[in-house]
Amino acid sequence: MSMQFNLTGKNALVCGASRGIGNAIAKLFARLGANVTLVARNESILQQIVKDLDISKGQVHDYIAADFSKPESLKEKLADKINEPRIYQILVNNTGGPPAGLALDAELNEYLSAFTNHLLCNQVLVQQVVDGMRASGYGRIINIISTSVKAPLKGLGVSNTIRGAVANWAKTLSNELGPFGITVNNILPGATATDRLKQIIEGKAQKQQHTTDEVSHEMLAEIPLARFAQPEELAYAAAFLASEYAAYITGINLPVDGGRTPNL
Repeated sequence: MSMQFNLTGKNALVCGASRGIGNAIAKLFARLGANVTLVARNESILQQIVKDLDISKGQVHDYIAADFSKPESLKEKLADKINEPRIYQILVNNTGGPPAGLALDAELNEYLSAFTNHLLCNQVLVQQVVDGMRASGYGRIINIISTSVKAPLKGLGVSNTIRGAVANWAKTLSNELGPFGITVNNILPGATATDRLKQIIEGKAQKQQHTTDEVSHEMLAEIPLARFAQPEELAYAAAFLASEYAAYITGINLPVDGGRTPNL
C-alpha cells in the first residue's frame, strides 16, 4: 500500500510563515490540499506569499499579520478569524529564536521577551483553536522548537532555556488533550539553511575571529550526514505529524538534525 499524504479539507494555521521553515511548511501543506492561514509580522510579504500558494484543489488561503511580542493583540486577531467562522484542525507553532549569547550575560528582559514570543503566544494560539479541533474530531498541534531541548547548544543561553519550557508545556498538553484525539508533538530542527543559521554563523565568526566558512565547516563536522538541512526537510516531518498516519503519535520530540544530537 502506498502512502499519500492528503490534507484536503483541513484548515492549517502556520506561524512564522514568511520565511524559512514556516514558509516551507505553509507551501507544502497547501500542495497537500490544506487551506492555509499564514501568520507573521510583515503584511506585505504575507500578501505576496498567499498569492503563490497552491490552489489546484480549491484551497482558500489567507493570513494574519501579528506581532508575537503582543499576545493580547494576537488573541484578538485570531478571535476575529475564528469567528468568520473557521475551524483549524492543524496548528504549527513556529517563532524565530532569541538572539545568541550566554545565559549568564542575558538581561531579564531578554528572557521575558523570549518567554512572551514563544510560550505565551503558543498558549494563546492553542486556546483559540482547541475547541474547533474537539468539534471537528481532528487536531494536530506541532511545535517547531530546537534540538537544544535534548542537549543545550553553546552560546544560545536564552533559547536553550525557553525552548525547554515550551517542550515541557507541549508534553503536558499532549496528556491533557489526548482523550480528545488531539496530538501534540515537537519537531527539533538541527542546523537548517535559513536566515537564522546565517545569523548564528556570522555571530560566531565575529566572536571567534574566524571566517564564516571556517565556522560552517566546524558545524558541519558535528553532523553525521555532513550537511545542513533544507527547510523542506523539516516540512516533510511536519506533514507526516499533521496527517492521519500520525494519529497514534503524541507527546514526542522528533529531531530532524542529520544525527547531530548526541543522545537518543
